[in-house]
Amino acid sequence: MAEKVARVHQDLDVYGRAFDAAMDIFELSRLFPKHEVYALTDQMRRSSRSVCANLAEAWRKRRYPASFISKLSDAEAETAETQVWIYFAVRCGYMDRETGGALYQRYNRILATIVGMITHANTWSSRR
Repeated sequence: MAEKVARVHQDLDVYGRAFDAAMDIFELSRLFPKHEVYALTDQMRRSSRSVCANLAEAWRKRRYPASFISKLSDAEAETAETQVWIYFAVRCGYMDRETGGALYQRYNRILATIVGMITHANTWSSRR
């Protein structure tokens, strides 16, 4: 079976997983209390979407290893931030523990992929 070559950032498995998780956060956060709209709801949505945006930017900068790694590092940080907001949502009672735990684990897998991309940045270079 031939491996699919990523031509655009949307072809990256990690991007698809991050996008799907961000959309799930959007749907789940619609149920949060109205007083959280400009607080927890906004923070969760922004950080989860930023994971995707930083992956897209990293993809476009892969020709420059330091820039590629920098954007991946930003994606890694946003992923960890999203996990913090998930934990807050569970502790505040806005998300049940099972849903929050599953979502947190999805972000752990996204983190693992991003760290792997950072560790092996030279294999992603478009200069090869």
